[in-house]
Amino acid sequence: MTKNGEMRQGNAQPKQNIRGLQLRRNIGIDLGTVNVLVYVEGRGIVLKEPSVVAVDKITDQIVAVGSEAQALIGRTPANLETIRPMRDGVISQYDVTLRMLQYCIRNACGQMLLPPRVMICVPSGVTEVEERAVVDAAREAGAGKVYLMEEPVAAALGAGVDIEAPVGRMIIDIGGGTTDIAVISMGGVVVSESIRIAGEKLDEAIMRYVRREHGLLIGVQTAELIKQRIGALYTHKQVRSVEVRGRNAQSGLPEVATLSSREMLEAMAEPVSAILDAVCSVIERTPPELLGDVLKYGIIMTGGGSMVRGFDQLIQKVTGVPVRVADDPISCVARGTGIALQNHKQLPEGTLNLARARRDRL
Repeated sequence: MTKNGEMRQGNAQPKQNIRGLQLRRNIGIDLGTVNVLVYVEGRGIVLKEPSVVAVDKITDQIVAVGSEAQALIGRTPANLETIRPMRDGVISQYDVTLRMLQYCIRNACGQMLLPPRVMICVPSGVTEVEERAVVDAAREAGAGKVYLMEEPVAAALGAGVDIEAPVGRMIIDIGGGTTDIAVISMGGVVVSESIRIAGEKLDEAIMRYVRREHGLLIGVQTAELIKQRIGALYTHKQVRSVEVRGRNAQSGLPEVATLSSREMLEAMAEPVSAILDAVCSVIERTPPELLGDVLKYGIIMTGGGSMVRGFDQLIQKVTGVPVRVADDPISCVARGTGIALQNHKQLPEGTLNLARARRDRL
């Protein structure tokens, strides 16, 4: 452990038998709305794919998963359908999610003697029904023991935070479907809020803005590209621009428009305001002693949404608390699940968070 309450990751290697065939793997899965990441103990992140599946509607067979399926969005013939089986951070289409998990586990594990232990992250506001769906899907996909973990706790672990320390640390994890905000202390969540407004809502807001201000219809992938290239949430001098191709809303003909980074402040204002309100709500409900720790150590941002330019600056301006974006923020949740699994012997099956596991052992 470092002086700043950061935790160094271990280098534990998975056990093997005398012939080199691995007996069992410990796997952490960030089953996100937009991306699925798989962490294998001793190897790190081994799979990072879009949460998209292409299905043949006639034969009900999976044609493509991940990047290959994403490339087919908007370009499929009538017999093919591209599906995002996760919505707002939870399972919306069980059968498709099951087959996506099978693909992930098979590609991550290879040949094993025993089914893998799997830790899967869920939003902090998940219901018991949604929780059970994740556990059942993982078991049917080939997992042995299945554990669940709240996303902000996993994100904190993946960002290098010592969550067991008796200090308050605040995490904002902005994924594709949900934003999870939590203050963590002594291994558990003290105050949290999970809202189903995140990266996808930012994309939808850009689509609405482009149609309203430029009369142009664009797709989700184009909106995502705009967000990545010129998305900005602060007043800046260096203006970036990008050409956008779409369909004119009036004539129906192809058209090109030019968007600037300054327009993005207005385009994403509505969902960003909702996220800021949730952050302020968590701060207002944080006990004063822990709030002092948050001011000292600052807020850590993780998830793909944290990479929108100026998001950290905006939150710092609104809250008055120092904010930093974690290293490799997209992978933090997946890495955190893998770190938690190193102590799997202390966790009962179905654990939703570390604090609950500790209480159950006492």
